[in-house]
Amino acid sequence: MTTTATDALHDVAQDFLAAYESSQPIQPPRETIPNLDVTGAYRIQQLQEQAFIDRGEQVVGRKIGLTSLAMQRQLGVDSPDFGFFTDAMMYRDTDPIPTALFIAPKVEPELAFRLGRDLPADPTLDDVAAAVDAVYLAVEIIDSRVEDWNIALVDTIADNASCGAVILSEPVGIPLDQLAQVTAVMTVNGTETGRGTGSEVMGHPLEPLKWLAGVLAAQSVPLKAGDIILTGSFCGAAPVTPGADVEVDYGTFGKLNITFF
Repeated sequence: MTTTATDALHDVAQDFLAAYESSQPIQPPRETIPNLDVTGAYRIQQLQEQAFIDRGEQVVGRKIGLTSLAMQRQLGVDSPDFGFFTDAMMYRDTDPIPTALFIAPKVEPELAFRLGRDLPADPTLDDVAAAVDAVYLAVEIIDSRVEDWNIALVDTIADNASCGAVILSEPVGIPLDQLAQVTAVMTVNGTETGRGTGSEVMGHPLEPLKWLAGVLAAQSVPLKAGDIILTGSFCGAAPVTPGADVEVDYGTFGKLNITFF
């Protein structure tokens, strides 16, 4: 990669970091950097990750996005992606959420998994299941530092897979052999905005985690014990504004109730 190309990636990473502070979105990176590819987009993301670490935040997990057909169709892309989240981006479901932290927030119902052991670079689904030591009900707040959610795959990757924040329940007792049958119904201010089942997340909610282990291994980034992984939305995302009350009903496994202010 030429010095000029490297400088362009750094410049876009700095633009994204500034957008977090100013709440002013930026141009799509694909327009700023002609022929931007997935490798370059992840490099922009990695530069931001390092900036968060340098200011004292701890990367505690990864989010996998675009794992359901509903989300791929909603955002006009055709493959999964991933991003990171830090301790400063995590909330419990009892926390009121300040919408002022975001530019154009939307919510997605998901499941999250904590690893009790490191994952190999090319795990089987059985390896992944054996590594999971906790399951959480989760809502991801996705947000776009790109103007008007005008994103292609490289844009959302560069923008940390559009991650805004992560909201987790306490660990719940969902048997791993029932994950594909888990249902989620999301309402915003009492109106249903989406529903889905675990099978809509790449056929099984642990399949994205298996995919991620392989992709990260190619970047020499292992998945380690203690990492928390969100594996993708059960349905399309719904926008939220100040005063929104979000409920996600997971049937017999519980509910998440979240208030935005």
